[in-house]
Amino acid sequence: MALSAQPRPGKDGGRTPVNDGIDPLTRQGWLARTARLLVRRKVPVFLIVGILTVAAGLLGAGVAPHLASGGYTPETSESARAEHLLSDRFKAGSPNMILVAEAEGPVEEAAAARAGAELTERIRKESGVVFAHSYWTTKDPALRSKDGRTALILIKLGGTEDEFTQKSYELQPDVTGEQGPLKVTATGLAPINDQIERQSAEDLTRAELLAAPLTLLILLAAFGSLVAASLPMVVGIVSVVGTLAVLRVMAEMTDVSIFAMNVSTALGFGLAVDYSLFIVTRYREELDRGREVTEAIVESLRTAGRTVLFSALTVAISLAALMVFPVYFLQSLAYAGIAVVVLAALASLLILPALLALIGRRIDRLDIFAPLRRRMPGAKKEGAGVWHWLSVKVMRRPVLIGGAVVVILVLFALPFGHARFGMTDDRILPKGASAQVAADTVRDEFDRAATAPVTVVLPSLDPAAEKQALTRYVEGISRIEKTQRVDSVLGSWSGGRQIAPPGPASAAYADGKGTWISVVADVDSNSAAGEKHVKAVRDVEAPAKRLAGGDAATLVDTKSALIDRIPWAAGIIALSMFVLLFLFSGSVVVPIKALVFNLLSLTASFGAMVYVFQDGNLKWLVGDFVHTGQLEVTVPLLMFCIAFGLSMDYSVFLLSRIREEYLVTGDNTRAVAFGMDHTGRLITAAALIVATVLAALATSGLSLLKLLGAGLALAVLVDATLVRGILVPAFMKLMGRANWWAPGPLRKFHDKAGLRDG
Repeated sequence: MALSAQPRPGKDGGRTPVNDGIDPLTRQGWLARTARLLVRRKVPVFLIVGILTVAAGLLGAGVAPHLASGGYTPETSESARAEHLLSDRFKAGSPNMILVAEAEGPVEEAAAARAGAELTERIRKESGVVFAHSYWTTKDPALRSKDGRTALILIKLGGTEDEFTQKSYELQPDVTGEQGPLKVTATGLAPINDQIERQSAEDLTRAELLAAPLTLLILLAAFGSLVAASLPMVVGIVSVVGTLAVLRVMAEMTDVSIFAMNVSTALGFGLAVDYSLFIVTRYREELDRGREVTEAIVESLRTAGRTVLFSALTVAISLAALMVFPVYFLQSLAYAGIAVVVLAALASLLILPALLALIGRRIDRLDIFAPLRRRMPGAKKEGAGVWHWLSVKVMRRPVLIGGAVVVILVLFALPFGHARFGMTDDRILPKGASAQVAADTVRDEFDRAATAPVTVVLPSLDPAAEKQALTRYVEGISRIEKTQRVDSVLGSWSGGRQIAPPGPASAAYADGKGTWISVVADVDSNSAAGEKHVKAVRDVEAPAKRLAGGDAATLVDTKSALIDRIPWAAGIIALSMFVLLFLFSGSVVVPIKALVFNLLSLTASFGAMVYVFQDGNLKWLVGDFVHTGQLEVTVPLLMFCIAFGLSMDYSVFLLSRIREEYLVTGDNTRAVAFGMDHTGRLITAAALIVATVLAALATSGLSLLKLLGAGLALAVLVDATLVRGILVPAFMKLMGRANWWAPGPLRKFHDKAGLRDG
């Protein structure tokens, strides 16, 4: 069996002494040279960082208004094209703003009817309004509530999603509240987007105020020293300020989701602190081994710094997989995420050497836990830590203990088998939000399908010349199961027969050069039944080119587009991670193991999220939210790419120390125990920090951020404990020297092109 890297044990088979005859200051490698430069130029570094941080703060302070709402659907899909045609050519389409008008008595009473008609006409005359019609202007019974005391005004605002959201924000103060005898509230896509933007900014402030002190406490527990703990916090703060500036610049070049502000700042802060944690820990280790300050900084950057760069690369590549999905919500999070990961790594590598050079040996000052640590058994003895003890126990019974953990993870994953996915709607908002309450009224008191019909556009069909063909088409659609009514230029149809003649409303469905029809069904458009119905509508043979749109069609198109791209995203992640881990380790076994374990732990986390957020169990763990019985379709993809990158991040940190020891001793079991002993506590602290920052997202009032934060926090904790703590040592014990196996040609390639520094 050929090994990718042969060990160089000392004469006694143990570790080679630190003093290997090579002065660290003369070691080759650009990281070592960078460290020496930063140490020598620490004052200019402080000045440059300070100036750049202030500039970034000024640039990023007002980023929120420049970020975009929505972006959850493919802009080139059939449903999107249908919506554009309806809006631009027919002045029609699905309403993106709905006013719920409540009266003291029946809405037909003179005062209420007059106020409702006047309000509808006033809205219709507003610039940017494509159409506005209501119960009072159409007498459509679907726009009157079951008790007759509430009516709807359906409004279509033109422009892009950002433009109609802004228009809604400007319009709402004039058309909601007390309008004569009517009490009016707003819902629909535009008002919901507006409230999401404001809630997102509020949640960001709360998350930062919660995460920062908790992170400092974890760092204090990890380091003991207040001085050492403060260094990662400084780097983390600089990273957050830089992140906001990056988002502001990106927003000038492309659409960036409003959620990028919450996700990328949390990710940037967590990773910057994590990377700094490992570099500072290595620096203290080198000081304890007798290095001088400058030598310790150079060695820390040469070793831990290299691992930081490699870890950042794995996270960035994992996030890059989001770019294959044709929705700018995911694409913008990919752009923002990659930028902040790079920023977090650079901040750690460029700021810390100068800070460490300034602090020197005072790194352990203000050690508030020193008395407690001195009383702990084995405090000064290497190999006496909990993680060393755990790895030894696991490696004594790897099959039994490792197998038990696999069973636990599989049980956690089982609920994911019945996952159901839908689109973001008003229920993403906190309970009691005005748009959410108004939408509940629409669901409870009105025919929901009347406000979200399937719309079929026939842009090239002449309804007068091809009346017979159009009649057969409308008749066929009206026979589809669950179809209540089909409105067209030929009148209204149901069950294969005409139930109403053409009227003012249906006559507007044609412009002489084409026509469109509205299909009202007795199903929720954001459900599996809605998907089935729109697919049936699309299966009916049309007399001319047709485009089907509406909420249900959007859900079908979005899920189809995302599912089609999943193999590409998974392939990008799997192939790139395999190649990078091979270049890092020289083994083909280690990358395969890492991919399998990551997939197992992530599936377990997904199963837990289905159990809580879809099935509604244990809701008290994450705070109250509107239970919809489904998950937002884009969130699992986002969770997968972020969590996969983070789990690879910890794999690299652990693997780097195991490999470092194995190359010295050639003892696989000892190398695993050594790696666990020297990184287990740090990985735990790092995982707690990232999990804390991400869990702060779960305090959000927005269920999408709540789901994302809770899911990622759980994934990180499962990976850092069950996977890194148990499965990795169990597997590596079973594989022995085969862990480092690679075919001869690949071994030779790694000897020439493997990733190393110095």
